Amino acid sequence: MIRITSSGTVSKSKTISRRMFMISAAKMIVLAGIFGRLVSLQINESKKYRTLSDKNRFREWKLAPQRGVIKDYFNNDIASNEKVYQLHITPENTPNINSLFFKLKNILNLSNKKIFSLKRKIKKQKPWEPIIVSENLTWSEFSRINLFLHELQGVEPIVSVARVYPDQSASHLVGYVSEMSEKDLKNKEYLREMSITGISVGKTGLERKLDKDIIGQVGFQRYEVNAFGKRIRQIQVDKGQSGKNFKTTIDLEVQKFTSNLMKEVSGATCVMDIYNGDIVTMVSSPNYNPNSFVHGIDTKSWKYLLEHRDKPLINKAIAGLYPPGSTIKTLVALSALENDVVNPNLTVQCKGFIDFYGEKFHCWEKKGHGYMKMRSAIKRSCDVYFYEVARRLGVDRLSVTAKKFGLGKKTLDGFLEERSGVVPNTKWKKKYIGKNWYLGETLHSGIGQGYFLTTPMQLCVMTAQLANGGYEIKPRILTSSDDEGENLRSYLKFKNENPNTDLPTDLLVKNFDLNPLFRNQENINFVKEAMFGATNEAGGTSFRSRLKKKEFIFAGKTGSSQIKKFTQKQREEEVKQDELDYKDRDHALFIAFAPYDDPKYAISVLVEHGGSGSSAAAPIAKKVIKKVLERDKLRLSFKNQIGKEI
Repeated sequence: MIRITSSGTVSKSKTISRRMFMISAAKMIVLAGIFGRLVSLQINESKKYRTLSDKNRFREWKLAPQRGVIKDYFNNDIASNEKVYQLHITPENTPNINSLFFKLKNILNLSNKKIFSLKRKIKKQKPWEPIIVSENLTWSEFSRINLFLHELQGVEPIVSVARVYPDQSASHLVGYVSEMSEKDLKNKEYLREMSITGISVGKTGLERKLDKDIIGQVGFQRYEVNAFGKRIRQIQVDKGQSGKNFKTTIDLEVQKFTSNLMKEVSGATCVMDIYNGDIVTMVSSPNYNPNSFVHGIDTKSWKYLLEHRDKPLINKAIAGLYPPGSTIKTLVALSALENDVVNPNLTVQCKGFIDFYGEKFHCWEKKGHGYMKMRSAIKRSCDVYFYEVARRLGVDRLSVTAKKFGLGKKTLDGFLEERSGVVPNTKWKKKYIGKNWYLGETLHSGIGQGYFLTTPMQLCVMTAQLANGGYEIKPRILTSSDDEGENLRSYLKFKNENPNTDLPTDLLVKNFDLNPLFRNQENINFVKEAMFGATNEAGGTSFRSRLKKKEFIFAGKTGSSQIKKFTQKQREEEVKQDELDYKDRDHALFIAFAPYDDPKYAISVLVEHGGSGSSAAAPIAKKVIKKVLERDKLRLSFKNQIGKEI
């Protein structure tokens, strides 16, 4: 039997009371915590959670902006936009993606490869982000999609705009756009803010150079969505802002004309204003169709462009490197005169070759030119004469002059594909090849061979600076409202008409920054006059390409870039360039300025494996010069439009 005493009962009762108190206290603490948290959520953090709620309730879709237009000097479109029909899919609105692709395959004839690629893209993106199935539907395809739209959940046919290039003659200059890549996002910060479906970015040429300004500002559409992310209603729309338009210095008609002249050859032609640096035409041949990149180039077409013998994707005007050949003789003569190494009356006998420490250095004229002075040596392009001049001058002094006149450095800002070329000297060879310079290499440099490498645009700049009397100019591809070119033109006109008169104060101020590249003006005048002889006097290397009308008369210099040295047997058999394999033939070059009496434009022409500059390059230059001069007055009439909005 158990007996409970009164004292035990009291003790047990006290224990129970303590427990009840502790439990109640704990409950009160928990309730106080919950209440405090509710107060915090309602008062202190309400804004935060309202925002999160709105994010779940509202979603924003970015809209691709319209790219700005690129125009030529006369306001003709070089790169513009056109209406296109697109097909988008929003995965979250598609109950069965496999079934949807099966239907689209039958409607649009989608390949299995395309479907596989689209499915991979879907996995990488958020389910509410649309993907583009097709960027350029035909009207027939667009109509079929709309006809079966009730069966295609998640599909949205869209009328949009896409880049279009009306003419492919300027393909290398303008470049092309294509879908934004991961590399683009990594390298360009401004693109990370506008990473959206359907946006295209510039890959080469002006499209890449101007991309940040021409791409425009992204717009957006804001929608209210339900718990499943489905759009209920549109809340807000901002169409964004179209990109900035740009006007170039290019004459599209001259561009087309030149491109057509060069359609059967591989090479480049450049024409520029010798005072303000405006590039009138810059053609690289063969060209390509930039429109093929806008919606994604197919594998077959891409492989063709990559493997083509003449490398159509390379802009040969600024990225092709070639020995300048005999065109460099103009600078060799000028450098020798400026450094007082020789005078124009230096007489050298050309026997067709010279012996130099047991090695023969040949002239292109096998029988030799006989006794020659500097003017006739330029006119007839005598190699032996310039071997001797180069020997006396030295490669280091020639290098200084060549760099002054624009060789060995890039000419255009923002064209990443442009290459600098090579102007060799003794230090350059030691640094990059690790060997000492040999005198025989100086002789090769004197006729533009050996290590010398230039671009056609550099040769055009060189010629322009010779033609304007030896003043530094910088080529430009975009129009400008500044009057630097007119300043130089006015300055030179006054000097020529008033040789012994001090310059007026206004001209002194305007031309404060003029950078003369010469020591003695007469030396440049001599070279220019010798170039006149080369084109307009019997025996000149480009005599057959002369223009007889006074307003078209030009002065030029031919050149050939040797690819493969002739063997002694080939020399004895008098093998001609056109008898060689194509890849072994010399590159043909020609430089000129026009008109001779009142120079305005400089030109350079390169024909890869064309053999002779006189037969392959000069005839092209002749026709282009005539075309440019015929349009000169029209160009001047458009001058007052420069700097205005387009």
